[in-house]
Amino acid sequence: MSDFLKTFSCDVFTDKEMKARLPKDVYRKLKKTIEAGTELDPSIADTVANAMKEWALERGATHYTHWFQPLTGVTAEKHDAFLSINRLGKPVLDFEGKHLIKGEPDASSFPSGGLRATFEARGYTAWDCTSPAFLREDALGVTLCVPTAFCSYTGESLDQKTPLLRSMQAIDEQALRLVRMFGDKTAKRIIPMVGAEQEYFLVDKDIYNKRKDLVYTGHTLFGAMPPKGQELSDHYYGIINERVGAYMKDINQELWKLGVPAKTQHNEGAPSQHELAPLYEQCNIATDHNQMTMETMKRVAGRHGMVCLLHEKPFAGVNGSGKHNNWSLSTDGGRNLLKPGDKPHENLEFLLILACVIKAVDKHADLIRYSGSNVGNDLRLGGNEAPPSVISVFLGEQLQDILDQFAQKGAATHSIKGGKLKTGVAVLPDFNKDATDRNRTSPFAFTGNKFELRILGSSDSLAMPNIVLNTIVAEAFKEACDELGEKPNKKKISEYIAKTFREHKRVVFNGNGYGKDWAKEAQRRGLPHLKSMVDAIPCITDKKSVELFEKFGVFTRSELDSRAEIEFEMYAKEINIEAKTMLDIATKQIIPAVVSYIGNLAGAKIAVAAAVPGADTGVQETLISECSSLLAEAKKAMDKLQKEIDKAAAKPSGEKSARAYRYNVFPAMEALRAPVDALELLVDKSCWPMPSYGDIIF
Repeated sequence: MSDFLKTFSCDVFTDKEMKARLPKDVYRKLKKTIEAGTELDPSIADTVANAMKEWALERGATHYTHWFQPLTGVTAEKHDAFLSINRLGKPVLDFEGKHLIKGEPDASSFPSGGLRATFEARGYTAWDCTSPAFLREDALGVTLCVPTAFCSYTGESLDQKTPLLRSMQAIDEQALRLVRMFGDKTAKRIIPMVGAEQEYFLVDKDIYNKRKDLVYTGHTLFGAMPPKGQELSDHYYGIINERVGAYMKDINQELWKLGVPAKTQHNEGAPSQHELAPLYEQCNIATDHNQMTMETMKRVAGRHGMVCLLHEKPFAGVNGSGKHNNWSLSTDGGRNLLKPGDKPHENLEFLLILACVIKAVDKHADLIRYSGSNVGNDLRLGGNEAPPSVISVFLGEQLQDILDQFAQKGAATHSIKGGKLKTGVAVLPDFNKDATDRNRTSPFAFTGNKFELRILGSSDSLAMPNIVLNTIVAEAFKEACDELGEKPNKKKISEYIAKTFREHKRVVFNGNGYGKDWAKEAQRRGLPHLKSMVDAIPCITDKKSVELFEKFGVFTRSELDSRAEIEFEMYAKEINIEAKTMLDIATKQIIPAVVSYIGNLAGAKIAVAAAVPGADTGVQETLISECSSLLAEAKKAMDKLQKEIDKAAAKPSGEKSARAYRYNVFPAMEALRAPVDALELLVDKSCWPMPSYGDIIF
């Protein structure tokens, strides 16, 4: 067996480890909870905790932590040593069931959106036994990490995981009703499966440290494009250079030990941009693993003298980074419910599921748009590098034709076939091609046996997009099952498919999402166009969304209100940091450098005139004039930006503050950037105070 297969999941408390270390009855009870979603039997907690402790100690662990995902966008943890002192005053190693099941981190400093007052500190973490514990080795030593949910003293969710698990319960229940309708009596659970394509940039650490904007905000706030960008497409899928290759090798080894099934790696479209994609996993495990992947990427980059950038738009003028969320539904027996089969026009179960998904996306397009919202992603969506911010569904020719047949006739009689792909070269094999092409401009595209949600930002958690997908599709399944009953005939099902597609076909678009005509067409169809994060946030607290999430027990009204408040506050804070960073750089670096350069030019002009009377000093004069004009423009923009920051900061926190930062401060930032970037193209490189784009990305 290959060495990497031997080490795969070696740092995970796997099913194999549980089976070997737990008594049979305890193992059976724990497996039942994990596989069937039944309530955890607290009587087994001590036994499981002891086995987990012994395994961790054997691997050199000294501490354990409840690893959770608060509403900060990153993970959190508090470490405790296994060390304890017994009644005789002797040191012992202790990890009991109560330590495994429940933790009590201080909740007062985490975002709560009004669910908790600052003086009310108590919060709880609860063991999620469906996501395996793992070991992490770093400068702290070896730590046992127990994946947990995080809630307040009063029971509200303060994290990403709790509502995700609730949404998985919702779609499981409703999807089981649907497959039972088609005679599937063996499936016990329906599981959302997810695979996330993670894009990222790598930059040299020494260069990174010379850019205040990268250090403070994760992306560049100034920067003129170099003569060469990504226009030749020579980086995309290009040969991976050795330094990056060494990093990727290290990443793979670290992730495989953690049980993360890292599969695909390649260079992406922009210089210094790359991608890593795993195999598909259960939704909540995929979400955990993606957080672990991002953390590992950042940590390992330091070993190689580099920094991993997960910001959605580190460099203006080249592609930013996204994260494609590939979503499907599987029975516990492994049957993919989104697999059309050889004759999809006859597969009524698949077509009903497809119709329900289309209905869900049309009805809740605003929620899907919200689920991919963050400050950095506003800089990507709608550009010709990422899907537009208008949500639509791509089906492709085959499925579009089938649903058109249903809409027109109430049934379908045939499916478009893919045919043979002939290369015209004798030594190359001919092969069957797919029945339809792919569409990289679609926000939500069917790609053969799954849907690909392409609007996520690279730094995003997978939680909210999948919470939304699971819940809106659960609602559509429920409505279908309620209307059709337990044993509908084929005619009734076909009529429901036809009706659903006719009512919601406006959201289906197979064309070019980058085209200018699509925005007009989308408006004509009545599709929502939420251009920014600030525009998207309010949808989670409208009546339709609250009723949806409360109906399936995914969020309470207070939890939704809290998330809206947190999102508005985070938006305002991030833009405020970026704006203040721009002013700091402009004041302390740009202006002094440009003034010095103008002084050099003036001195050179005088020296030339003195040395060669009557010599032409027009070039120096032109440069002095252009630089002085741009410098004055920059100073004027700086003053305007400061005023807008002051006015926005005076607004009450919440939506009004966020809107002030989005629609007043952000444009003022762009107005400052323009003359500074123009100056970079004029000022001598030896005088410019920070590395250029060319220095960073090449």
